[in-house]
Amino acid sequence: MNETKINLLESLKKYFGFPKFKGLQKDAIQSVIDGNNTFVVMPTGGGKSLIYQLPALVQDGMAIVVSPLIALMKNQVDVLRGISTNHGVAHVLNSSLNKTEIAQVKRDIEDGITKLLYVAPESLTKEEYIEFLKKQAISFIAIDEAHCISEWGHDFRPEYRNLRDIVKQIGDLNIVGLTATATEKVQEDILKNLGITDAKTFKASFNRPNLFYEVKSKNADVDKDIIRFVRKYKGKSGIIYCLSRKKVEEVAQVLQVNGIKAVPYHAGFDAKTRARHQDMFLMEDTDVVVATIAFGMGIDKPDVRFVIHYDMPKSLESYYQETGRAGRDGGEGYCLAYYAYKDIEKLEKFLAGKPIAEQDIGNALLQEVVAYAETSISRRKFLLHYFGEEFDEINGDGADMDDNVINPKKKIEAKDNVKKLLGVVKETKEEYKSKEVINTLIGKENALLISHKTNKQDFFGTGNDKDDKYWMALIRQVLVAGFLHKEIEQYGVLKLTQEGKEFINNPVSFMMTEDHVYDEVDDSSIITKGKSRGAATDEKLMVMLKDLRKSMGKRKGVPPYAVFQDPSLEDMTLKFPITYEELANVHGVGDGKAKKYGKEFIALILDYVEENDIIRPDDLIVKSTGLNSALKLYIIQNTDKKIPLNDIAKSKGITMDELIKIMEQIIYSGTKINISYCINELLDEEQQEEIFDYFMESENDKIEEALEEFDGDYDLEELRMMRIRFISEVAN
Repeated sequence: MNETKINLLESLKKYFGFPKFKGLQKDAIQSVIDGNNTFVVMPTGGGKSLIYQLPALVQDGMAIVVSPLIALMKNQVDVLRGISTNHGVAHVLNSSLNKTEIAQVKRDIEDGITKLLYVAPESLTKEEYIEFLKKQAISFIAIDEAHCISEWGHDFRPEYRNLRDIVKQIGDLNIVGLTATATEKVQEDILKNLGITDAKTFKASFNRPNLFYEVKSKNADVDKDIIRFVRKYKGKSGIIYCLSRKKVEEVAQVLQVNGIKAVPYHAGFDAKTRARHQDMFLMEDTDVVVATIAFGMGIDKPDVRFVIHYDMPKSLESYYQETGRAGRDGGEGYCLAYYAYKDIEKLEKFLAGKPIAEQDIGNALLQEVVAYAETSISRRKFLLHYFGEEFDEINGDGADMDDNVINPKKKIEAKDNVKKLLGVVKETKEEYKSKEVINTLIGKENALLISHKTNKQDFFGTGNDKDDKYWMALIRQVLVAGFLHKEIEQYGVLKLTQEGKEFINNPVSFMMTEDHVYDEVDDSSIITKGKSRGAATDEKLMVMLKDLRKSMGKRKGVPPYAVFQDPSLEDMTLKFPITYEELANVHGVGDGKAKKYGKEFIALILDYVEENDIIRPDDLIVKSTGLNSALKLYIIQNTDKKIPLNDIAKSKGITMDELIKIMEQIIYSGTKINISYCINELLDEEQQEEIFDYFMESENDKIEEALEEFDGDYDLEELRMMRIRFISEVAN
């Protein structure tokens, strides 16, 4: 046995050039070589692939590696061919090959040259491949990304379900299951479905101490925030994940027009484009890949310095796996996620059409994502608890590597409320999920509580001195503390642990922190939006710009705000635009306004910058891609044709409110739009004149003030449409 171990180390050096094994690698490899069914749970970057690659290279016969992604296979085959003098040492067998290539693969296998054959699960369902593989000397079969077999896994694939039967058809083979992320429930599923409940299991720590975790509120300035962040990592590699293909392309374009080397990647591109973009990233011809989760599984790029989640993923397992692509070389890895609850609501809507069991699983997983985003305890502790691992948030490795630890929220004593909470779980016979427990505490009736007569119990409403958010925060922290656990089989029903039962009898101090509250940014009015948060306006320049605006308004016979609005002037004092192109990128300006009114403003700002030796903050000048230009053009063309606004909105699948918003953007950037034909159906000539005169004499064009002035004579839509007509005719 000792000699085999020495040979293993020699083989490691010979094939891979590594002087020693990492973590559990050696024991797991030995288990495979000894002919055991083996199950490995090891985080991304832990050296998981070596566990089947090395045994395959040193043993007789060929190993089959089942993998879900062509990109992953290609990447690993390239690496293996690089360490061998024989090109045929590793092959893929999947839909990307033509007949000639398939024939070559088969020849190399029959000649005993191939040591590792990578196949997609779909390929293994083909009768001709099964018949061919039956006749070959197979050392073992490795199932990579094994979480795909479980409905509770973040990347469930139905074709993985049949793997056990297919393996049996090929022969009596040892199975090696590997995954980079799995909760205890998923691990059970994998072992059961592969028929390897006897497997030797190797589970590494999920802690990645070099990764920094941060969650930010997702607001209207998210693109600007990302550009600033990426510019700090100039020349370094990063991945930005979005949930939709459309958003991938939009974000990639925004980065590109702002001088960042970025490419998009999603399953909608043809295989050639995907491969090209992936290679550009690996070869460092581009810095950033903006992608759906179709990208990155098994991408062996060790120096990814940041991973950004533009949208929160569908489960914490997805989040963990995707963030795990940062810092695989042990160096810096920054994991930044943008969170807005409305994104979660969108994901819940997507689940609505699915079977009930699938909906329940999906919603249970989504609520864990919400809990992670909103928690204010150590994010590392929260994540590791989710994967069944304890973490010391004071002395643990990487304890200070998250936003909640660096900026801790105030803690409050909650001993009595923990006892109250655990008492309600006990009294309701441990049958309720978090929502029902909270409703019981705050005294909010619903059909379920009424049917169980919970609303008639003495404890109903005993926690109504606190709101639902407080109780949700407490439940999350009590779960992490180990007093409660979620019964996954029943989609999140809360059960008392032994520690929880002891706490009820002997309560001790429990310090809780309140959850983050991510306020949604109200962007209902494009007029009031615009001031870049976190930066101070130049008050002296602001006064000068207002004076110029006033004198120009007089000369042109229009109110000052019809030249440029306050938010536009504020943005000018932050960005100091000195060309027409830069002025067109100021909030609420656009090409039309820049050309019509810009000359004197540009001259004034240029003089001011030179006189005061101002260093202009280039990173604040975030260019727009004009992605809505096609929609805007459609609206302009159709209003010219006098098509009813309701019909325009319906044809583009947008609401009337959204249509008015876009029309406001059009006119505030200096382009005329004619909607008089619609207004004539709403208001008579006298009413129109009254509103027109109001806007001409008013100091600003705020709709709230107009509503107040007319005291219910006109509704919001009428006033907004009249404002569009006024700005279009007077200012543009």
